Amino acid sequence: MAARLLECFSSQMTSKMLFILLGVLVLHLIILILLIVSTAASTWSVGDKVSTDLWYNCMTTSEGYHCKPASNEDWIQAVQALMILSVLFCFCSLIAFLYQLFRLVKGGRFFFTAIFQILASVFVMCGAIIYTVMSPDIGAQFGYAYVLAWVAFPLSLVSGLIYIVLRKKE
Repeated sequence: MAARLLECFSSQMTSKMLFILLGVLVLHLIILILLIVSTAASTWSVGDKVSTDLWYNCMTTSEGYHCKPASNEDWIQAVQALMILSVLFCFCSLIAFLYQLFRLVKGGRFFFTAIFQILASVFVMCGAIIYTVMSPDIGAQFGYAYVLAWVAFPLSLVSGLIYIVLRKKE
């Protein structure tokens, strides 16, 4: 009877752990998608006839819609680099999580994954702060890509902290 209760308890713990790991994986994929979209989307700043992103400045005129490359100023290049780094570190963190999921010993923590994920959150935070402080005031409002970057920051930070606390159980 005790062995049966122990088996039932063990299978419940395994299914709970499976749901936790699945939830963490889904959260990680959502963060990666947010980072990719915010880095690639063309609406960091939006005005009546102007839209600006990390790569192009676009204007609507009587002649049509025209885009030119973003300025070569140091601050925009820093934001570009930081956003690319955040995507790369988030992706590397995902690969590290999947590797550690199958190779980590029982009771081990996902420290390597956590470090990469927390660094991704620091990079996106720094990029968004630099863009906030340095973007020219042309009467435009911040667009959805800018908001997605700020949403990705706390999510990736929380995800990194979850990886620190998370232990592998069999």
